[in-house]
Amino acid sequence: MSSGKIVAIVGAVAILAAGIGVGGTWWLMKTGEHADASADVADAPVRDKRTYKYVSLEKVIVMLRNVAGDPAPHYLAVDLVFKAPEGQERGTREQLPFLRSVAVKALSMLSLDEASRMTVDELTATINLAYEERYRADGQERPFVDVMIGKLLVE
Repeated sequence: MSSGKIVAIVGAVAILAAGIGVGGTWWLMKTGEHADASADVADAPVRDKRTYKYVSLEKVIVMLRNVAGDPAPHYLAVDLVFKAPEGQERGTREQLPFLRSVAVKALSMLSLDEASRMTVDELTATINLAYEERYRADGQERPFVDVMIGKLLVE
């Protein structure tokens, strides 16, 4: 073989290798973008498109447990707001006396010190847990999806 043919073959192989490298890189970047887009879609929270109504339960007042030797009574007052899917707010309203008693039972276990140290999110979680446990024990479905604290006073 002549040296010109060898140079032409080596040049062709080099061009082919460069083309494969560029094409492979482009393909990996493209599939990487799709993988990133898929990951973004998978990481995105599922958007709830239901319409909600809000039902208030005002003036839930609980006497907090006293610490030994503390003669003064202490209270916790809270207004609760229930987030109910549209059409279920009537069922939530009908259960307000029941909802009040579950909240009172859960909150009355707290002392002044415990209630004072808890954040609104922690109190909300305590109340939500009490509702979940009670509805599960009764074998019923909750007529609301979430409970929120509209007003809080610890005295």
